[in-house]
Amino acid sequence: MKRTTLSLLFLLFSGSIFAQQKPALTWKEVSKWNSIRSYTYALSPNGQWMSWAKGPTEGDLQMEIRKTSDTTSLVYPIGATASSASFSKDSKYAAFKVSVKDAEAKAALKTMKPVYDQLLVVALAGKDKVTFEKVKNFSFSKDSPDWLAIQFSPAENASKDKDAPKGTDLLLYQLQTKKSFNLGNVSEYAFNKAGNLLAYTIDANGQNGNGVFIRDMKTGVITALENDKAVYKNIRWNEEGNAFAVLKTVKDDKYKTELVTVLGFNKINGDLTAKTAYTGAGLKDFPKNMGISPNTNPYWSDDQGSLFFGISLLEKKDSKGADSTKKDKTPVSKADSLAKVKPGAKTDTLAKGKPAAKAPAKNEAEKPDMIIWNWQDKRLQSAQQVQESRDKNYSYLSVYRLADQKFSQLADSNMKAVDVAQKQLYAIGYDNSAYELMANLDGQSYTDVYLIDLKTGKKKLLMQKYYQAGRGYLSTSPNGKWAFYNQDGAFYSINLENGEKYNLTSKIKSSFVDELDDHNVSKPSTPAFGWSEDSKYILIRDNYDLWKISADGKSVTALSSDWKKKGLQVSRRFNIYPDDKATDFGKNQYYGVFSSIDKKSGIAILEAGKNSLKTLFLDDNYYDGFGKATDGNVFVYSRQNNEKSPEMFVSSATTLSSPKQITKNTPDQDKYAWSSGVKLISYVSTNGDTLQAALYLPANYVQGKSYPTITYIYERLTDGLNTYAMPAFPGGGFNKSMYTSNGYAVLMPDIKYKLNDPGMSAVACVVPAVKAAIATGIVDEKRVAIHGHSWGGYQTSFLITQTNIFKAAAAGAPLTNMISMYSLIYWNSGGTNQAIFEASQGRLTPGYWDNWEAFTRNSPIYHIKKVQTPLLLLHNDKDGAVDYTQGIEYYNGLRRLNKPVVMITYRGENHGIAKLPNRKDYAVRMMEYFDYMLKDKAAPEWWSKGVNRLDMEKHLENRAFEAAEN
Repeated sequence: MKRTTLSLLFLLFSGSIFAQQKPALTWKEVSKWNSIRSYTYALSPNGQWMSWAKGPTEGDLQMEIRKTSDTTSLVYPIGATASSASFSKDSKYAAFKVSVKDAEAKAALKTMKPVYDQLLVVALAGKDKVTFEKVKNFSFSKDSPDWLAIQFSPAENASKDKDAPKGTDLLLYQLQTKKSFNLGNVSEYAFNKAGNLLAYTIDANGQNGNGVFIRDMKTGVITALENDKAVYKNIRWNEEGNAFAVLKTVKDDKYKTELVTVLGFNKINGDLTAKTAYTGAGLKDFPKNMGISPNTNPYWSDDQGSLFFGISLLEKKDSKGADSTKKDKTPVSKADSLAKVKPGAKTDTLAKGKPAAKAPAKNEAEKPDMIIWNWQDKRLQSAQQVQESRDKNYSYLSVYRLADQKFSQLADSNMKAVDVAQKQLYAIGYDNSAYELMANLDGQSYTDVYLIDLKTGKKKLLMQKYYQAGRGYLSTSPNGKWAFYNQDGAFYSINLENGEKYNLTSKIKSSFVDELDDHNVSKPSTPAFGWSEDSKYILIRDNYDLWKISADGKSVTALSSDWKKKGLQVSRRFNIYPDDKATDFGKNQYYGVFSSIDKKSGIAILEAGKNSLKTLFLDDNYYDGFGKATDGNVFVYSRQNNEKSPEMFVSSATTLSSPKQITKNTPDQDKYAWSSGVKLISYVSTNGDTLQAALYLPANYVQGKSYPTITYIYERLTDGLNTYAMPAFPGGGFNKSMYTSNGYAVLMPDIKYKLNDPGMSAVACVVPAVKAAIATGIVDEKRVAIHGHSWGGYQTSFLITQTNIFKAAAAGAPLTNMISMYSLIYWNSGGTNQAIFEASQGRLTPGYWDNWEAFTRNSPIYHIKKVQTPLLLLHNDKDGAVDYTQGIEYYNGLRRLNKPVVMITYRGENHGIAKLPNRKDYAVRMMEYFDYMLKDKAAPEWWSKGVNRLDMEKHLENRAFEAAEN
């Protein structure tokens, strides 16, 4: 007996030692890390099957299709690209794409050889499968369980010209009989909702046989609804599936763009199908120089009495028939050619002063290449350039009413945004033309709101200078007769038929201003969860509770009872009934629950016909992906926390009781050391605000021992306390799980901002958070670093000018000079940063000329002499969010002061790192840097000595070799 006990103790002790000896995760393992791709989950209509793609970070993946009621599982290789499976309506078949393998994809990329996808169709009961080659897309026949449509890719030698025919083979595969029917030269296709009709268009060589066709899927009878020497596109069925609209386009030598006709088909009955054709051009009520837009998606009104579509400018060619929009080819300049020369390439021709390109033609040389920036431009020229394609192809929403054959243009150059309400009785139009310039300058958005009667086309002003910032648009009811909106901290409804307005929240003793939104926006609203299905009620949340309010505001019901005292809030509504346009109180409804105090989350139910939310569970996990089978009483959701990766659970109970886990995510995690948990710390900022910070424990944490710590910052981060960080190569370089696995603690504090003090606010919040973390004994006060990217990079670069509490810092894409940054351009959108400063993240207003002290007080560059913390700086040369000059200015300033700083630039990369080799490289370098600074490991040579430009290629080759060896 004693021997058994001693043996058991020895085994337990040995097991404990073994657990503690698990190796830390390395970056090499991250490449092999197996996980489920969360965006690939699919549930069969009856809820009996669920599928997902899984596999390593790099390499070939698998599709797993698992039964939800038992352990039956089917697994198939799907190549290097993750995809989702689709299920037939009867849940008997699954279909999914299979890409080429990872090695083939990489080889094809080098040779520019095209690659093609396969389609695998699996009979779930018998596990039979069939494969189709070179598949472009596919679709099951919606509510019909009988058919699968498969469109094939064009031939490899097919013309790539934009005017070349787009038609390819479409195979109609009958799932039960396995019979196939081929339709040739199909460019587009779409099943109606019932799946008994297939509409498709033909686009063949020479436009021979082009037209719109419909196939009765029960009889196989095909009807040509129209044929012409034209291109047909943009098929759109109505919701009931008994009518559809399509565009017909033809070329005309007089015009730069196609001439377009809207075709509407309804009362579908073979050759007796009703057809409406509308071109507009030349008609009295149609605007001159306009035509139907080829970029529009036409659709029927619910009563099939109107067709909606877009119109756009119809430009004629010049007198010679030439397209004046074609730009002259600009010769490559000497400077441009030099900039594109790769290191080590021969440059003798350029060095001797020979021209880099042929001299321009005479007419090209005489034509200036320029941009004119005028102070009255509503949008910067840079914004116009970025948005040029959108502007050129902009479609102005319009309607054609069949009964009186009347056209109405709903949107125009001033009122571009028009929202057609359900039932198509009214539309809401937004005209911000009078305020657009100032909105682009200071970020404060206003608009005039109009009501459009779709029967008459008449427009009526509802609200003038409606403040949109933080609020958005009006929300219209399912019956199309009401709308609600937020204004000046309250919610209002408006009866669109008589114009009467009602204050919805005046009877509620609660605030409907978001208490956590500290941007420079006037009274930002709390969220609203929309209308009820019968249009009688609106669901609006204050900062905690959810309210059911009648459309006229006279009836108010609290669906959650004084949750503020518990620190609970209704975080979101789960939309689990895809056919419902709003909340149907006759069905069980589900909502997310979140605790702002301890960060617990869960799910609550509002039972059919009831007026009180019932919390089903609330615990130390994060829940997401909640859904329901469309044709079965099966519910699914994902659950995760800091230590456990997201797993899917199913339950057949409306209360979600007895859930069963059906996935096994991250199967390799048990092989490696992992975070020992997370602590939520409460602290008080120097501004007197009580805040929280998440402190993630290192692997193999031992109480009483202190650890090197990375402080990661952005804004408020503690709401993510129970989220899992999947090991990966992120675009910003930092991965929480990698650092905790390697013996680091990670601190993520909340930051609360004061207007005109974004940097100082970060200091006021982050430094006390670090001190509070040190006080726990977990954080080694002599080995604390800080890192952030973008806005976090700005705060990192600023914090090291105000405190020496950090031994090392890494700042990615930081703002460093708030004065110069204020008037620079956000190149990704082309707009100025001024609006971002004055109404968004920058939190500095007005311009620096009236606020100089605040701008300089919060700029890292103006305190640069005080920096004593070594800094790793990342700034890419094509950063379209934070201008590259911001990083250059800070780097050169620190270098001039002989401060330890290294800047890494990945050429051609934007704000975040996109290319995998670059993401890998930066992630490894950042950890090398922190290991040196906080763990006393050897300094990497690129930090201690730098790398000469001529030696860079050899340096990168050596690192690649070392990575392969390790």
